[in-house]
Amino acid sequence: MNLMIFGAGFSGLAIARHLAPVCLEMSGTTRSAARFDDLRRAGLHPLIYAGGEPGPDLLGRLSAATHLVASISPDQGGDPLLGLFAAGLKALAPDLCWVGYLSTVGVYGDHGGEWVDEDSECRPVSRRSVARLAAERGWARLCARDQVTLATLRLSGIYGPGRNALCNIDRGTARRLVKPGQVFNRIHVADIGAAAAMLAERQLGGIYNITDDEPAPPQDVVAYAAGLAGVAPPPETDFATADLSPMARSFYGENKRVANSRIKALGYSFSFPDYRAGLSALWEGNGWRG
Repeated sequence: MNLMIFGAGFSGLAIARHLAPVCLEMSGTTRSAARFDDLRRAGLHPLIYAGGEPGPDLLGRLSAATHLVASISPDQGGDPLLGLFAAGLKALAPDLCWVGYLSTVGVYGDHGGEWVDEDSECRPVSRRSVARLAAERGWARLCARDQVTLATLRLSGIYGPGRNALCNIDRGTARRLVKPGQVFNRIHVADIGAAAAMLAERQLGGIYNITDDEPAPPQDVVAYAAGLAGVAPPPETDFATADLSPMARSFYGENKRVANSRIKALGYSFSFPDYRAGLSALWEGNGWRG
């Protein structure tokens, strides 16, 4: 396997670490050379890509890729990678056989707290989720045209080392916002890496919800983290009167419970099936700070 990761950030690096044992070569892009050491530690050859025309090193590495992970968020013009591959995937990556596109469960929009799966209607509310759904469809067309297997991974709220409720407790920024009936799914970044690696190694396509088993009220997660840290949780705050940015408030405009049975049916077993397992492992392993 020869792997190219566009957007080797938090999730991309986790995928690289899980695929390193089976890869002959791995490359990843970032917008800043300041992150090159992070990529190297994950086994990636670091490359700069900030949109537009790719440099010769990137083109050379891409030409040898057999597997590609797309983890770049759409901008105001859409997914920049769809423009890069406008002439077709095989024009730049003739040996490409599998693409993994990292999307979001936000594409489902608001379902009033009901359960959704991969066959549920997508009715995104926020502008960013609308853009994600458009990108999903763009990748589906692109991969179908070149007969490349596409796995679309719809990720829920990502946490892991350095990005979790324990960090918020430690910094004093944790809030227990309460909106009756509101729940969110979450996913530990290690499960993103492992699930994506399984799909890549087996060259499986389709749409998959990569999310934990237990959609839960956000205030419960904060309280559990405080309990692990041995401190009093912050007081509950009514969502209706809370001082929130428009983006923060927009997350609470979508309420759903996301099922993950499709990826489990392939044999995947989540290492962290709920927030308690994930936060406890971070605390007990002293890896929560990152």
